[in-house]
Amino acid sequence: MLLKPGEENQEYWFMFNGLDKVLHLSIFAALGFCFIATFPKIKFSYFFQIILIYAFLTEILQEEMGFGRSMETLDIVADTIGCLIGYYTYKFLIKRFF
Repeated sequence: MLLKPGEENQEYWFMFNGLDKVLHLSIFAALGFCFIATFPKIKFSYFFQIILIYAFLTEILQEEMGFGRSMETLDIVADTIGCLIGYYTYKFLIKRFF
């Protein structure tokens, strides 16, 4: 989804400036949650490095593939915050319910 070719967006009632950052945050929150749920014993530093490398690679590929997508620093920030949200949500749920 992050590497999908860019298209002309139509205006919908739910669209606002920064929607793409919310989508990046949401995608990486789900990715971070699933990753830590799959590998619960991984050290936080490894988890964070792997997710951050993935975020950088997707942004670089967006720029290099020439599909109308561009590399943005704020996307990487949103990706990082999203993965941390996913990680801490998992840790909270495990602590609270198990």
